[in-house]
Amino acid sequence: MRELDQLLGWYLETRYPHADTEQKAAFVSLLEAQDPDLWMWLGGRNRPDNPAWCRIIDEIRARHSV
Repeated sequence: MRELDQLLGWYLETRYPHADTEQKAAFVSLLEAQDPDLWMWLGGRNRPDNPAWCRIIDEIRARHSV
């Protein structure tokens, strides 16, 4: 999905370079999630069980209205 690519690309370009090792690992593992799950999380219709993923999702949602 192009929309997911844009949202996740924003994080990758702006936040990932300054993230610590733990945050980078969380983002890499988040990318392995299924697109429908990512879309539900980014759309605020559901939350991932992983707290590190929640922080990333929340940051993306705060920056972009999905």
